[in-house]
Amino acid sequence: FGDVITPNDRFFVRWHLANIAHIDASTWRLDVGGDAASQNVQLTLDQLKQDFEPVELVAVCQCAGNRRGLSDPHVAGVQWGYGAMGNARWKGVRLKDILARTGLKKEAMEVAFNGADRAPIDAAPAFVKSIPAWKAMDENTLVAYEMNGAPLPHWNGFPARIVVPGWTATYWMKQVTSIRALSQPLGSFWMNTAYRIPKGKFPVVDRFVSQESDTTTPITEILVNSLITNLADGQRLPVGAAALVAGVAWDGGAGIRRVDVSVDEGRTWATADLGPD
Repeated sequence: FGDVITPNDRFFVRWHLANIAHIDASTWRLDVGGDAASQNVQLTLDQLKQDFEPVELVAVCQCAGNRRGLSDPHVAGVQWGYGAMGNARWKGVRLKDILARTGLKKEAMEVAFNGADRAPIDAAPAFVKSIPAWKAMDENTLVAYEMNGAPLPHWNGFPARIVVPGWTATYWMKQVTSIRALSQPLGSFWMNTAYRIPKGKFPVVDRFVSQESDTTTPITEILVNSLITNLADGQRLPVGAAALVAGVAWDGGAGIRRVDVSVDEGRTWATADLGPD
């Protein structure tokens, strides 16, 4: 994380289901439809690249469980440390342009995604996720086929994945095979039970209202985060000598106004110089 862009071979990897398909790009198809679409369409990878306007943007992809392993008290789940995020340049097509080809109906409430990964046993719930229709129609929500100028790596979703800038990676479906426009909220384990937080406890702006309950709400946007990148835990520095402290700060897209640094456990703070991005 010393550089703004995270190289593909250093990018974190997270899957929910153990059977991760090796996909032949020539036979892959993206099936798009749903009860809130006027028609179903199937797209090849070549059609995705040739029939739609290409879009390229830089966005942070961060697992919703980043730093979970540092929680006290313990929280169940993958015990991530600091590294479950990365920043990449994604290239693909706008999801809203794909949905337009299906004749999206005004009744559309959510748009759901399914991928090619499968569980070892049939009893395990398929990893299916949805986002609000308004988020699906955001010009920055993509179906991406390139990452940092190269085809998506196998471990990061080849041949295509969903990119939802500003929202946590649980919605960034890898190896996407199906997109469904829904007139009703998606009912699935990964929406109704997993990836939920207490309602009203976090400064959430982009609420997912159709999936809210009386007590919980889905995780949505990335909150303000920062990371020191040039000093290691426990590293010793000479007394009296100036030391550079460098790092990165990121959020859900509103922007970072200021970064403050403390070297005395929070008693005093100094304002850092921000880079151009």
